Order: sequence, then C-alpha cells, then structure tokens
Amino acid sequence: MAAVFETPGALAEPRCLRVDGPDGSFVLRSPEPLGDYARCVGEWLEHWARATPDAVALAERDAAAGGDGWRRLTWAQARQQVGAIAQALLDLQLPAGAPVVVLSDNAVDHALLLLAGLHIGQPVCTVSSAYCRLTRDHTKIRAIVQALQPGLLYASDAAVYGSAIQACGFHGPVVLGSGHDTVPGALPFGALTRAVESPAVRQAFEAIAPDDHAKYLLTSGSTGHPKVVINTHRMVCANQQMMAQTWRFLADTRPVLLDWLPWSHTFGANHNLHLVLRHGGTLYIDDGRPAPGLVERTLANLRAVQPTLYFNVPRGIDMLLPLLEADPDTARQALARLQMVFYAGAALTNASWQRLQALAARVRAEPLWLTTSWGATETSPAVTSAHWKLDGAGNIGLPLPGMELKFVPNGEKLELRVRGVSVFPGYRNAPELTQAAFDDAGFYRIGDAGRLADPARPEAGVLFDGRVAEDFKLGTGTWVSVGTLRVKLVSALAPLVQDAVITGHDRAEAGALLFPSAQAAALEPPVLQAALQAGLQRLNAGAAGSSGRVTRVRVLAEPPNADAGEITDKGYLNQRAVLARRAAEVEALYDNAAGTVLAA
Repeated sequence: MAAVFETPGALAEPRCLRVDGPDGSFVLRSPEPLGDYARCVGEWLEHWARATPDAVALAERDAAAGGDGWRRLTWAQARQQVGAIAQALLDLQLPAGAPVVVLSDNAVDHALLLLAGLHIGQPVCTVSSAYCRLTRDHTKIRAIVQALQPGLLYASDAAVYGSAIQACGFHGPVVLGSGHDTVPGALPFGALTRAVESPAVRQAFEAIAPDDHAKYLLTSGSTGHPKVVINTHRMVCANQQMMAQTWRFLADTRPVLLDWLPWSHTFGANHNLHLVLRHGGTLYIDDGRPAPGLVERTLANLRAVQPTLYFNVPRGIDMLLPLLEADPDTARQALARLQMVFYAGAALTNASWQRLQALAARVRAEPLWLTTSWGATETSPAVTSAHWKLDGAGNIGLPLPGMELKFVPNGEKLELRVRGVSVFPGYRNAPELTQAAFDDAGFYRIGDAGRLADPARPEAGVLFDGRVAEDFKLGTGTWVSVGTLRVKLVSALAPLVQDAVITGHDRAEAGALLFPSAQAAALEPPVLQAALQAGLQRLNAGAAGSSGRVTRVRVLAEPPNADAGEITDKGYLNQRAVLARRAAEVEALYDNAAGTVLAA
C-alpha cells in the first residue's frame, strides 16, 4: 500500500496566492474556492444514520460491555439516543442561549449530550475537568460557571464532581451519570435517554441557522484568564469542508480514530470529533493520557484499535516513543493501518520527528506521513494545513480554502493574522475584548509569528516562529525567539528532556529549566550532567549569536503542574506560568546554585 502523500489525488496540491501590501505586510490565500458545507453539525449525524446505520460511530472502554471490553454505538443508535436526549432538553425548557455545560472528561454519554444540544440549537460547552478533579479549591470553576450562565450542568460521576457542582451555586438542572442521589435535585443521565422523541426535535433542528451559536470554548489561558469563545455552526462546518478539500483521501476511506484530546479544547472537540462526524468515521475514546501510568493505556488501546489516523500533541508522541521503540511487535500493530500521524498544539522537535520516522521504517513497509496544521480556538480551529510530504518539523503548511493569512512586520518578526469564514465573531459578553482581537481590516490577531519557508516560493509553506508575546530581550538588547530556541534545545538534549522553559529576560545569557524524561531519571547525576553538557555543546556550536545559545540549565524535580496552570489541556507548557511559579528555580539557575549545569 502506498503512503498517502504518494497516492495521486489523495491530497490537494500545495498552491497559494500572495498579495503584497504597501506597509511591508502580505497576505497568503488558497486559489481553490471553498465548497458547500453543512448548515449545522446535526446534518452530519442525520446523514450517516441514514447512509451507514450499522457502522460504529462511537466507542469507549467499559468493563461491563463484555467481549473485548469496548462499548460501541452505531450511527443509528447514536441518532436514536441523541433524539431522546434532545427531547428531554426541550422538556426541561432551558433558557434560549443558555449552554449545556459538561464538567467531566470525554465519554460516549458526554458526546451524546453535546450532539443533542447541537441538534436543537442549544449551545454546548465542555469545561476542562481539571478545574474539578485536580483541586479542592473550587474558586475557578465557580467563576467559570457564573460567567457561562448554564442552562444545565452535567458530569459523569457525583463522587468526583459533586462537591464542585455544589460549590458553584448553580440552581438550574443538574444531570449526573452516576450518584445523582447524592446531589440534591440532580437527575440521572438515564432519565434523559428514556425520553420519547417528538416532532418538536425536528422543528428545532430545522430552525437552526448557520450563524447560530453552536458551542462555547474557553481559551487555554496561556495568555491570561480564560475567555469564552463563540463557535457558530457555520464556523465548524466550514472548517471541516476546508479540510475535506485538502485531505481528499477521506472521501474514500472513513477514518478510525483513537483519541484522548479533551473536548474542552478545540483540537479534540472541533478538529477531531467533528472530522469523524463529517466523514462518517469511528471515534474510539482513549482512556489514556500523556502522563506516567496513563500513557501505557494509550499504548494498549493503539494496539487494539489500530487507528487509521492518529492525532496527538508533541508531549504525547514523546511519551509514546520509548514504549513503542522498546516493543516492536506492539509498534507494528499500532502503526499497521495508519495513514497519518498528526501533531499540533505545540512544536514537535526534529529529534522526535526522526525517531518516529525511523520507528515506522523498522515496523512497516510503506512510509508514514507525519504532518500538522495550525490554528486556534478562535478559528475553529484549522487555518493552515501541511498537506504534502514534509522533511522535518516546523512547517505549518498553507492557508486552507476560504482562509486568508496576513503577515505583518512586528519588531524582528512577522506577526500572523487571520481572516475567513471559520474565524469567530467574538468573545461572549465581552465587546471590548472582541474589538481588541481584530485589526481595522477584520483580521484576527492570533498572537503567533511565522515566516515563509522559501520567500521566493510561498507554496513551500509557512514556518512557525513562536508567539510574539513570549519572546524577550536579553540584557544586551538581543531578542530571543523562545519557540525556536526551545525546539532546538529539546532536540539537542534528546532523549533526556521531555520539555524546556527558556529563561533570560533582561539577563546576559539565555538559560533553561528542564523537565527530564524517564531516560534522564534513570541516570546517575554525574552521567546526566555530562550528557546535558554534551547536548548544550551541540546546540551552541551551531548558534549564530547569544540569542541562539543556552549557557545554563537546571533539571526540575517536580513535573509540570496542570492545576497551577503550568500545562494546558492540550499538553503544552505554559512558559509564563512555569517561570512565575518557579521563580526561585530561575534565581538558582543564575546564581549557579547546586544542581545547575553550565555549558562547557
């Protein structure tokens, strides 16, 4: 079997148009017009329930399911249950525009509730479960719930989420998957699925307009307090059409996904879940995570499911790699049907890229397509796609049909701005924030920077150049590109480092705080120090100046703390949060305290 990028017609040709502005800015856009797209998300469910009623739509691990331990729902079963739940929501007479808010992790029941709300025009919102699960302080979740003003609250388990729900002071309907009798007034989820669908569901479905609010997503908080992002039906449906015109092979092979990425974030909720809905595929919900003790579940699930597409954040790929490399038989089964491995949410290091490609070459005959795209919660999400064979990490592709990507000079970088049909109309109940998010020409200020891979050939793609706001100046006045330096450092120190936070604001030299890998933890301190010094020497030998050199590093004993905001839902490090929380480690780094490793 040929690789996707070797199959004629499987991928759109990389093409783009460039329009230069008088101020040094320029705009890239696809020459291909955007095709017709669905009116609303529910049209996908209606179509596949008729076209492939017996095909599996959703699955999750469930010990009570028997057999191979997976609970599966076909498209017809999913549509029947969505109709029942939608009727129950109508019977509750929820206020118009008041979202159905879910506080728990991905699950089949969670998906059915979201789809039911979407089917009748009731907005939905999934909030990161970390606000309830990983803390006893419910101040944040209470503030979020008050900001959202839900019509209904749902969580899977009262034992896990009950105290948080009661702390929110919410007086509307509460639905729980289990333990409803422990929360006063709560309804069991089963009561919703037992409702009998009436013509009112069809009437509500047909009344949905493309610009109606489909869902609300909270920003990850990497640049401040979470904001409530409006996603309309037009945005998310158009975005899937853009991807369908680019990944043309999906028209011939329905995707099978194994995915853990949370539906509180646009990567999992809009990109991946909606891809399955748009193409009539199957989503196996992964009960693993990129965390010690949980990544092993992902490995077992990969072996069992053998997905055709695999999506993850770089941290997830980095944690899987040593397990796959150590078990060629599992690697062979996990990668057997893969048409693509896709990373997003943060930059993948070239060291990880090369390790994954080398692993694939050992366990399968055909090359593995490794690719990415780029976007944001506010763009629902994809703006670009790298829909061709890449030689390494860093290229985020070209604008999708219907999107415009503007490059604006900003200091030493080119700031990226976005305009198109899948860009959000604004933040909910925040007109000042909305106004500040757009420039005078209606381009969304996304906050990232980029540059052309080849200025003479825009069709070669765009290289991600970090976030404009996270870069800093050394005491010498030299700018440090944090995103670029971080990727180079982690690659130079591979496989000893899971991730790194760059330091040096207003100091003479750049340094880094390191989160070690399992391989590093197994080494004796003198051996680890020598290995780190060798890696720093490799990095610094190729640096053109002080902005590309790291002179000192410090290995952190405590892993990133999600509850403290150090790591986001999508698995990348919040650089500013780590630096603020670990200010004492930064001081120790520059005081040459014990544990600091200096470049030789």
